[in-house]
Amino acid sequence: MGLQSLLPPDARERAPLPYPLRPHAVVIGAGIGGLAAAIRLGARGYRVTVVDRLNTPGGRATVLKQDGFTFDRGPTLITAPDLLEELWALCGKRMADHVTLKPLDPFYRITFADGSHLDWGGDEETMRARIAAFAPGEAEGYAKILKESAAIYRVGYEQLSARPFSHVTDMLKAVPQMAMMRADRSLYKMVARHVTDERLRMALSFHPLFIGGNPFNVTAVYALILHLEREFGVHYAMGGTGAVVAGLADLVRGEGHALCPGTDVTRILHEHGRVTGVEFADGARLKADIVVSNACTAHTYGTLLADLPKKRWTVRKLANARYSMGVFVWYFGTRHRYEHLHHHTIQMGPRYRGLLDDIFTGKRLSKDFNLYLHRPSATDPSVAPEGHDAFYCLVPVPNLQGKIDWRREAEPMRRRIQSHLEATLLPKLGANLVTSAVMTPLDFESRLLSTHGAAFSLEPTLFQSAWFRPHNRSEELDGLYLVGAGTHPGAGVPGVLCSAKVLDEVVPAPAGAPHA
Repeated sequence: MGLQSLLPPDARERAPLPYPLRPHAVVIGAGIGGLAAAIRLGARGYRVTVVDRLNTPGGRATVLKQDGFTFDRGPTLITAPDLLEELWALCGKRMADHVTLKPLDPFYRITFADGSHLDWGGDEETMRARIAAFAPGEAEGYAKILKESAAIYRVGYEQLSARPFSHVTDMLKAVPQMAMMRADRSLYKMVARHVTDERLRMALSFHPLFIGGNPFNVTAVYALILHLEREFGVHYAMGGTGAVVAGLADLVRGEGHALCPGTDVTRILHEHGRVTGVEFADGARLKADIVVSNACTAHTYGTLLADLPKKRWTVRKLANARYSMGVFVWYFGTRHRYEHLHHHTIQMGPRYRGLLDDIFTGKRLSKDFNLYLHRPSATDPSVAPEGHDAFYCLVPVPNLQGKIDWRREAEPMRRRIQSHLEATLLPKLGANLVTSAVMTPLDFESRLLSTHGAAFSLEPTLFQSAWFRPHNRSEELDGLYLVGAGTHPGAGVPGVLCSAKVLDEVVPAPAGAPHA
């Protein structure tokens, strides 16, 4: 089926009509950020066409269905449901009527190489008691970290996350607030100031790994994640995060906009410094008044705008930028149910700083690893056949700048993970395994067009955040806007939803129809 047959009549390139039409926005990429952008632009009066090279919407959040199991390929938890609820409200609907979010308690179990574990979640009093038992003498330091996290949240999340940083003056205005948050410190350094138990330092600082950041490098601003979890809880969407994507896609279609999967944009068109539309792999073109790219930022500037002389995001600058780590994900199902496991388990290995140095700096594939084990069937029986368990195991690894041959290393890596899980969390795993699939940085590069196979786009260091990050309103081309992990405020479901919310501030309200 061709693109033209998928579009509503007023979204096609055609001769002028005798009556005015709403300005047309094309969104490249149907990830969560792109779908959120489409909904927000539609609510403001644009007619929207969302195109994506994949055959289903979701981007990193697509779904793998295999042998009766359902696996989320990417994000697995929801920590800021209010951002999603806003999108349904913009369409005059309630999210709860379409998507069911279930709060988890504990949020996750964190296990350590010495055999100890800490259940994370619950109210503050419960957590203080758990920490006092886990690491005597550290409860007071934990309370101080929570207090500091709450203060950072009020500034970093409530005031800055959905605020555009289009001009250097925007950054200068934020400097006093960032100084108050001690943004110059690393998150690990901030945590280490208050607690001395190394296991607790790991538990309180690992969260940036969920968005591609090294706890020893990211700014202490990311301590806000601790308060974000405590403010909103950690939720699982019944049916998986894919159910959220399906709900967002239904909102886009329900508002009369076009959603066109299997449609590969190869070029953003422009004249005289302004976007005019997009070109597809088959040579077809589609006019647009504005274009929003939910693609990897380096792909947007380096490939889709390869013919545009850049002022800031040049080939050299993109090459010298720091990119997030990659991830190795093993999706598997078992004929046995491991009822002793929680929904989420974070398993810390014997090394922390050294392992992260290997991943982020040395870009070496180590024999040891930290891992995140997701067991959605603990909460949701629909994701696995009766009597079975579904699992998703994510291991941070170097991105493709490390020159690792994943064609050769993928299966040995999977076997090492299986052996480790069998010896620790999942006894007799090999005997109970019934389905298996993996995703490596190569898949991120080839399937998602993620530069260097980085799972979270640009690494969220201090000088790759806020104004220093590619802007939501492009610095290179009028009428081009960016959403997703590679722009402000960054990766993760709350981050990409906030990037779409920034569009309300930087995209002008439609005031006519240039193509009418």
